[in-house]
Amino acid sequence: MISNIYFDASKGLEKLQSFHLSKINYSGDTIIELVPDFTFPEINQSLHYIKDSIYYSLDPQNNAVILSEMTKTQNPLSIWNKKEGAVFSMEEIPNYQNRRNLSDTILFKKKYKRFEINSPWSYTRFYIYQTDTILPYSLYKHAENDYGGRLERIDSYNKKEDIFVTLQLIPRKSWDDTAKELFEFNHFVKNRKNE
Repeated sequence: MISNIYFDASKGLEKLQSFHLSKINYSGDTIIELVPDFTFPEINQSLHYIKDSIYYSLDPQNNAVILSEMTKTQNPLSIWNKKEGAVFSMEEIPNYQNRRNLSDTILFKKKYKRFEINSPWSYTRFYIYQTDTILPYSLYKHAENDYGGRLERIDSYNKKEDIFVTLQLIPRKSWDDTAKELFEFNHFVKNRKNE
């Protein structure tokens, strides 16, 4: 999940800051989220094990954590209260009932359904990739259900502050190395217990 923030957007898109907000990796219904450091994105600031609507914080330096054992010793936290990385919400998109459907568009060789919400203080466009691939996470589930796909991009312009923000969910085919080590280690432990 990546966000680009453009300051003084009406004057051009030169004043830009990019943030790698989250690296989400999943196997079945298990999610390992790596939260990169904003200053040094190659370093993970936080690591989370997410299961359903709860999560556990992990040590980003330790890839030999037995997840099933850790859940017995650590208190779970609510995914709805998480403030870093990918932030999940049960709330609807503000002013969703006032949205206006737009024509489909193609970005990065993918066809998207779009809708916009225009208010006195902001203008926002949402891009939904139509797919039947269900991911174990979602930015705004209600919109994904309504449009039959996955919300992969949000572009928003704050009219008062003259700031343009993009938020992109970029699906990947392979796991990050840290998540891969955790998934493989836990798969190995589970298989050993079943022998």
